[in-house]
Amino acid sequence: MVNKLVIIGPAWPLRGGLSAFDETLATHFTKQGIQTRIDTFSLQYPSFLFPGTSQYSSDPAPQNVNINVCINSINPFNWIRIGLKLYREKPELIIVRYWIPFLAPCLGTILYIAKRNKHTKVISIVDNMIPHEKRMGDHLFTNYFSKMVDGFIAMSEKVKSDIRLFSHKPITVTPHPIFNQFGNSISKQLARENLGLPQNDKIILFFGYIRKYKGLDLLLHAMDNESIRKMNIKLMIVGEFYDDEAPYLSLISTLGLQEQVIVYANYIPDAEVKNYVCSADFIIQPYKTATQSGVTPMAYHFEKPMLVTNVGGLADTVPHMSVGIVVEPNAEAIGKGIVNLYELGADNFIPNIIEEKKKYTWTQMTEKFLALYQQL
Repeated sequence: MVNKLVIIGPAWPLRGGLSAFDETLATHFTKQGIQTRIDTFSLQYPSFLFPGTSQYSSDPAPQNVNINVCINSINPFNWIRIGLKLYREKPELIIVRYWIPFLAPCLGTILYIAKRNKHTKVISIVDNMIPHEKRMGDHLFTNYFSKMVDGFIAMSEKVKSDIRLFSHKPITVTPHPIFNQFGNSISKQLARENLGLPQNDKIILFFGYIRKYKGLDLLLHAMDNESIRKMNIKLMIVGEFYDDEAPYLSLISTLGLQEQVIVYANYIPDAEVKNYVCSADFIIQPYKTATQSGVTPMAYHFEKPMLVTNVGGLADTVPHMSVGIVVEPNAEAIGKGIVNLYELGADNFIPNIIEEKKKYTWTQMTEKFLALYQQL
């Protein structure tokens, strides 16, 4: 039985989807009567490794979540101190988030020390076992980390297969739950009023950090599709550039898409996300590679049909022609898919979305963790 649980991973004052996930997960464990704390980073990345404008949130701390800001990712003396603290506290379970090999020495060392108490079990929830942007030493670091883990939670079959390259320990697959920190949906009319967008335009949305693997360049080429131009479909790009934005802006200019593309190139606080999502007719994920995506549960939350590419685990949670459309990761297929979405209409998908989203609860996520703990 788990009485005391520690989550190691991003949380407030760090911003972004990983923090929101960890905070929500902690909240649901606490509601089940488990004493839960998040140990998060006082320093997550050195500034030269972080491509955005800021790692930190301007929002107030979440209520009813016990967050301890204590881990310095580049200070080995800190790792030893945190490991010894956990060793003495003897939580039954540590849940550790893994998404980038840079953090493996820090996380692995903390876990190595904590587990010497012969009481604590470790489950890692893995976003990426193999990073999107590869660097020297990735395999060595991930191998070190994986040896300190007793079991794994993966949110797609693709991630499960990647974990198997490093470990034969138990793995449970469970889908990414639906985020609920964005608030309730608002009408498309109100959302467009809030953003000053025309009420009658056809608008699709690309949302999230902009990195090469997310395929925004493919989507821009797709916008050059003759049918898309005739239908006067507009693309709204919302998110912070984690790549050089110049090539994307140059591509918009070269293709003559200035009147078809709206760019909000900044981080969007949770409270404002609904304006952008609810303004759109459809959400487009034109990724070149993927494991799973936090944009998909966001689309489910706001009941927006999606187009996703058939890469990684994206198609696992977007049944084709039911809640959206799955296409191959090239501009021609993406363009045809967008046209198909409008031909079918959003109302064709929404009843299926409402039914499908029932699968993606936080309760099933916490139950999978506790069942895996019992197996260990």
